[in-house]
Amino acid sequence: MFDLATPSDARLTERARALDARLSQAAPHKVLENLLAERFDGGIAAVSSFGTESAVLLNMIAEIDPKTPILFLDTGMLFPETLAYRDELQDKLGLTDIRVFAPDPADHARLDAEDMLWSTNMDACCGYRKVAPLGRALDGFGAWINGRKRYHGESRTDLPVVEADGPRIKINPLANFGAQDIQAYFVEHHLPLHPLQKLGFSSIGCMPCTSRTEAGENVRAGRWRGTGKTECGIHFPTS
Repeated sequence: MFDLATPSDARLTERARALDARLSQAAPHKVLENLLAERFDGGIAAVSSFGTESAVLLNMIAEIDPKTPILFLDTGMLFPETLAYRDELQDKLGLTDIRVFAPDPADHARLDAEDMLWSTNMDACCGYRKVAPLGRALDGFGAWINGRKRYHGESRTDLPVVEADGPRIKINPLANFGAQDIQAYFVEHHLPLHPLQKLGFSSIGCMPCTSRTEAGENVRAGRWRGTGKTECGIHFPTS
């Protein structure tokens, strides 16, 4: 019901591979310069969670084209600090087109009227709160940018910079960035930290499914802790 991707056609897959071959070793800013100028049917948008590392990608986009559509999924279960951080970054970076998408009210009434689905079926909760809204948000766009990185591990270890994703191109400009690169970029560009980062949250999603991480843990260890779940589903399946 909540599948985001459909099989890519051969031409789109070939184009994604060609772009990846050309840009796989390029610096993230150069990747974005090239692909924000590329012609995609329906245009290009970026998707951001406004989490702990989001300011890096958003700052790069703002430097190149602050009018780029930024798609934000307000699941209804986010920390208020995340919503405040979104507003802070919008003002600081001069982003002019942040588009907010929320779960369908009918899905909420039917599936999760008491807001407790996360406690019994996390995948279904992510499905209607994130996957389905992102499907609507991306409708019509030919390409989208996200902030995944290989150093996060798990399914992200072998990320390409450009890949085919159903009917569109998916761009992972920060795939080659490591934790030290992220930290250095924050310092160099005087970017504000997410308010919860100083409290021990290294990766932030919905409140019920996010916990603090300890020193030495994977950056995403606090997401769905102890469940074996590592992704919300918006990045699966890819083609």
